[in-house]
Amino acid sequence: MIPTPKTKLFDYPKFWAECLGPAPFLPTTRAEMDLLGWDSCDIIMVTGDAYVDHPSFGMAVIGRMLESQGFRVGIIDQPDWQSKAPFMALGKPNLFFGVTAGNMDSMINHYTADRRLRHDDAYTPDNVHGKRPDRATVVYTQRCKEAYKDVPVILGGIEASLRRIAHYDYWSDKVRRSVLFDAKADMLIFGNAERPLVEVAHRLSQGDDIKSMRDIRGTAFLVREALPGWNGVDSRTLDTPGKIDPIPNPYGADDMGCELGSKFEDAPVQQQAQPITLQPAGAGRKLKPWEQQYILLPDYEQVRADKVLYAHTSRLFHLETNPGCARALMQRHGDRYVWINPPAIPLETDEMDGVFALPYARVPHPKYDGKKIPAYDMIKTSINIMRGCFGGCSFCSITEHEGRIIQSRSQESILDEIEQIKEKVPGFTGVISDLGGPTANMYKLRCKSPKAEATCRRLSCIYPDICGHMDTDHTPTIELYRAAREIPGIKRIFVASGVRYDLAVEDPRYVKELVQHHVGGYLKIAPEHTEEGPLSIMMKPGMGSYYRFKEMFDRFSKEAGKEQYLIPYFISAHPGASDEDMVNLAMWLKRNKFRLDQVQNFYPSPLANATTVWHTGKNSLRKVTHDSEDVPVAKGGRQRRLHKALLRYHDTDNWPIIREGLLNIGMGHLIGSGPDCLVPAEGRRPAHRGGRTQPALTKHSGQGQFQSRSLPGKSKPAAKGKGSGNGKGNNASGQGKPAGKGQGSGRGGKPQQGQANGRGGKPQQGQQAGRGGKPQSGQRKGPKRK
Repeated sequence: MIPTPKTKLFDYPKFWAECLGPAPFLPTTRAEMDLLGWDSCDIIMVTGDAYVDHPSFGMAVIGRMLESQGFRVGIIDQPDWQSKAPFMALGKPNLFFGVTAGNMDSMINHYTADRRLRHDDAYTPDNVHGKRPDRATVVYTQRCKEAYKDVPVILGGIEASLRRIAHYDYWSDKVRRSVLFDAKADMLIFGNAERPLVEVAHRLSQGDDIKSMRDIRGTAFLVREALPGWNGVDSRTLDTPGKIDPIPNPYGADDMGCELGSKFEDAPVQQQAQPITLQPAGAGRKLKPWEQQYILLPDYEQVRADKVLYAHTSRLFHLETNPGCARALMQRHGDRYVWINPPAIPLETDEMDGVFALPYARVPHPKYDGKKIPAYDMIKTSINIMRGCFGGCSFCSITEHEGRIIQSRSQESILDEIEQIKEKVPGFTGVISDLGGPTANMYKLRCKSPKAEATCRRLSCIYPDICGHMDTDHTPTIELYRAAREIPGIKRIFVASGVRYDLAVEDPRYVKELVQHHVGGYLKIAPEHTEEGPLSIMMKPGMGSYYRFKEMFDRFSKEAGKEQYLIPYFISAHPGASDEDMVNLAMWLKRNKFRLDQVQNFYPSPLANATTVWHTGKNSLRKVTHDSEDVPVAKGGRQRRLHKALLRYHDTDNWPIIREGLLNIGMGHLIGSGPDCLVPAEGRRPAHRGGRTQPALTKHSGQGQFQSRSLPGKSKPAAKGKGSGNGKGNNASGQGKPAGKGQGSGRGGKPQQGQANGRGGKPQQGQQAGRGGKPQSGQRKGPKRK
């Protein structure tokens, strides 16, 4: 069983300021504090986003959560970081500063996948660029320390969450230290922040020193030595295990996958892990193998110098994300260590309902009157129904940030939020733009075996095939859709979050419900590629699942008398994709008459598995040694441009580089005017041929903007809800629904709290890489793909 918390989220005794009641908006100036009758703030949150009091924005969720505990919370949004003065605007906080770069990672927010400067920012009024610094978490923390040296600073959000350990940084092209060292913060909270942050706040209010708080899950901090009472295991004695029952030791042959015969059992098992340090672990019940045990990872200096050790470290890190059996991690940086406690315990349904029932105004702060905030406009009528994703796509950081255990709201809570939208959102027309999350069709789906859920270390519950323990019954989602459609005043409900179609086909009833009632002409899904090489690194299903879903989609659309189209997403230059793989994908697009409006090259976001493969050239999804086979990686600018050009084979500007590339790889026979050729010979223009081509889009982590184009003679509208960027789609860059708190890379969907490179879904707190739900904090914007 997943451990249960000592105190539930809303069961703490309230701090004295509860008597003041909730504020209409959390104050952002001293004048607003005076109107509320406050002489000071207990907690001040600093964020790189504009303040939107909406549950899709991380700062609003965290602020309202702390307010519900009785604390006076102020917000400093998008401060001028050139001096300490703006960080003193609300005075000295009584307890601590909370710092986040915002719903998106600040570097993804500022730069494209080609490291070119962006000129917009969907989380800023009027879409203005430059309102936050590069590496905002570090800069903001330094200014807070300058303003009030003795006030604790706690980091959160996607940017901090995905930099809690030594990590490859794409923008500097080097391995950087844990952000705790550069920021000099007192603590980092990773993932969805509510549970650990509430505990920290109450303990600080009771007089505890933040340096004494070493037992709170979901936190990271710096230490001089291992914590007392913990056993240590050197990471290099650990290996890939197999099934889960029984469990002789955490990395032995029996606790990795959920099923016998799992394809993850492809590495030889080494000797049982040997402890490198041993300290008393306490008396009482017999501890499980992973309890009170930490893994000593290779030093920062080692992983910076040795790519194989980096890949090994990344692999071990990703195997320790299950809150049921994760062990603490410890990594030396110079003369100190970063200590990372196991992940926080996921919220239960009643706790999730409580978070979303807080008194959000659901609109931007009044000081932005007359200014447009694109991220808000994208998600103001969308609803996040769940958190987490068990898909495990290697380019997405939802697992690292939010985890793979699905945390769902009750149907009653979701229906009540629809009523709130009807009442509070100005100009509401009766259309809900998205009812989803990081993945639209994982609502209430969890492992059917409590023991398996608590002990499994598989990186994905549905790759390379769907685990036998995984629930695939979409009945709760179908019932939710039907109940939502029955609410008076609701004209239409769209599902714009990414659909994991290999999971959807297991329940055709869901596909029928989705296609006949919740698609607006086009449905975006994400095969990502057609070839086995890159798909195996992505941890995505083969095209067989796509064809099964397409058959159902076409059949149910026809039954409903609707002409609807699938719009596939693809990633170019993803690790594992050779030039030949990209040519084969381009030929598939041409045969199927798809023309991609925009193409996004792979974006190496921090901490994602695919980023490790991109940096090291080694497949960290399995055991890594210096003799491990190299994975093809398109790093050079010319090769990345070729891969991108191949997906826009129809663009005449790309023909020269495609011709040269085809000749270089011995595929010159694809140059010509024949039906099996990709591009015409030099000096030739292709003859016009009958037939229609369909628009499609390639995005990574929400990058790029899909512009729907009607097919000849048609005027079907594009599906609502998805945009581009760290919006719908991991916590990532591009435009789409905003990402949630602390997000990592995500793509598509409403932002989610505490989160993710999320890809998709409502923004999540503390997030980045998600795809297919609301955007997640610190993550990219844009639709999430599944």
